[in-house]
Amino acid sequence: MSALEGRTIRLEVLGCRTNQYEGDALAFALSEAGARVVDAPPYDAVVLVSCTITAVADRKGRALLRRFRRECPGAVVVLCGCQAQAMPLEEARSLGVDVLVGNRRKALLPELLARRLVSPARAGEMETCRGDVHQAPWDPLEMGRPVLHTRAFLKIQDGCDHGCAYCIVPSVRGGPVSRPPDEVLAEVRRIVASGCVEVVLTGVHMGLYGRGVPYSLGELVRRLGKMEGLRRIRFGSLEPFALSEELLEELRSVRTFCPHLHIPLQSGDDEVLRRMRRGYSASRFARQVDALRRTFGDDVHVSTDLLVGFPGENEEAFRRTLALVTQLQLGRLHVFPYSPRPGTAAAAWPDRPSREEARERCREGEALGKALLSRYAARFVGREVEVLVEEGKNGTFQGLSPHFLRVRYEGVDGAEKPGTLVTVKIRSEDRGVLRGGDRS
Repeated sequence: MSALEGRTIRLEVLGCRTNQYEGDALAFALSEAGARVVDAPPYDAVVLVSCTITAVADRKGRALLRRFRRECPGAVVVLCGCQAQAMPLEEARSLGVDVLVGNRRKALLPELLARRLVSPARAGEMETCRGDVHQAPWDPLEMGRPVLHTRAFLKIQDGCDHGCAYCIVPSVRGGPVSRPPDEVLAEVRRIVASGCVEVVLTGVHMGLYGRGVPYSLGELVRRLGKMEGLRRIRFGSLEPFALSEELLEELRSVRTFCPHLHIPLQSGDDEVLRRMRRGYSASRFARQVDALRRTFGDDVHVSTDLLVGFPGENEEAFRRTLALVTQLQLGRLHVFPYSPRPGTAAAAWPDRPSREEARERCREGEALGKALLSRYAARFVGREVEVLVEEGKNGTFQGLSPHFLRVRYEGVDGAEKPGTLVTVKIRSEDRGVLRGGDRS
């Protein structure tokens, strides 16, 4: 019998969709070993899949570790992922971490956790499993079915070598590696066989997929598009410099590829983009969005990230960013303030807007994003849309459309099954959320 049999384990996942996949894969592995995954105390162990992309993410991770220790003083606390890769060992001990697991080592976590549960260590004694991510191979996590989500996130690529001036990710994730396509296809077959109909492909820099493997990203999507039972294929995020017209044509040829792409812009000012080392100009980004709409039509949803308050971003530069996203009529905006990361080129640059300026720009960017998303979503009023049901109660259900819009509609309790696809007639839009009547 497994040492994890009957154990209660809490999983908390912060950060990107790649982390979401890794959290779900860990939940699957722990469940297969006999553990019961829970979302509240009491628990025998807790695993935090961490993020370190910003100072806010670091603070959130530290706060969660302290809370876990307070909630269940006797539980085994595991910190894994990006924050675990970068955190000094003494700090981890001071936060009550029992097991520290770095990137490209997460597949070992169930074994490490089982050992710790069977043979508790002395107070303050921490087991560490991390190494040089630049030398480590692909982390062989696998998932047979999504445990934490209705949709299945699937990591096909890891690492980055682009070298953006603000980004710590290459230091904690390592260089680019691609997952062998036969492994991707096999995992998707298992996921679909479990009853899941939507797969979200993710990666740290997914546009680099293809290095060291025989398929390009477009070829992989074409192969997945032929898989029976897989009704939706979606991308988590794709960098602008990876969006070629050839790839767009390949994606358009796949009937099940969802008409939504998240393409991080970060700034609409050429000088700020140059300092960020992004590798493209505002006009090039605009041309790529135009090409995307020519390929998929005007209904395609283009969402983006904006990084405000970067060193050298003055008021005029920020205004150019807002003007560009307005001109391009983008949809959902994820706006966040620049946070200096030790070990990155921009960390010591002095000409940084004040915190209050950055906060105000965030507020203004978020307000514009809500208006743009509402305007985009309104085009679907009066239409029928397909919805992947996620949850609901008291006759009100919600899920996602192919265009990555939240849909709320009236249904019948007990008849609406999470993970199924239903067709809903949209009667109104409210702040970017579509409202439907009885489903057809």
